[in-house]
Amino acid sequence: MFQGETDGLLAADRQLDAAEAELAVARGKLLHGRFLDGPGQEDPRELELFRRALELYDALGDERGRAEALFWIGCFHQVVRDDAEPAQEALESSAALARQTGDQLILSYALRHLGIAAHRAGRADEAARLLGESTQLRRSLGFTAGVAANQVGLIHLAIDQGRHADAESLLAEATTLAASANASTITNQLTAARGRL
Repeated sequence: MFQGETDGLLAADRQLDAAEAELAVARGKLLHGRFLDGPGQEDPRELELFRRALELYDALGDERGRAEALFWIGCFHQVVRDDAEPAQEALESSAALARQTGDQLILSYALRHLGIAAHRAGRADEAARLLGESTQLRRSLGFTAGVAANQVGLIHLAIDQGRHADAESLLAEATTLAASANASTITNQLTAARGRL
């Protein structure tokens, strides 16, 4: 400012907006983690943070960021509020943007939660396809705990369809993967799934 060089102000604004968007996503994820770990009490700030991130990414023209913010908005509606319609809309938009921008991790998350939605709606074949695609992406990324998490859903689908041999095979692999990733939450879910066999 002393030298009258104000050309960098616009660039600085954009950099701060990008940092604010990332911080909003991070804070929202923290609140989501607390929801999952605690008594299941909604914190309204979670959705506000994800919406703020989406607004900032929109203004920046950051499609990858939009895909991430939309995923978390969809996840919030699905997991916290059990509200299928807005969850589906946000997750589908997230998946489309993640495909477009090549963000395989966010795509794997969006597909996983679309698979969960299809399973809940009784569309088993669609659920298996979506979870399968998510699992392939996670394998390619080396996201071992994420593969095991998806296999929990695939195990329940196999049990629901009477494919007990498939369920047992998935359970064996998922147990090994969860143990190698120290994913105790997934190990607990696999124990519950084993109880259905």
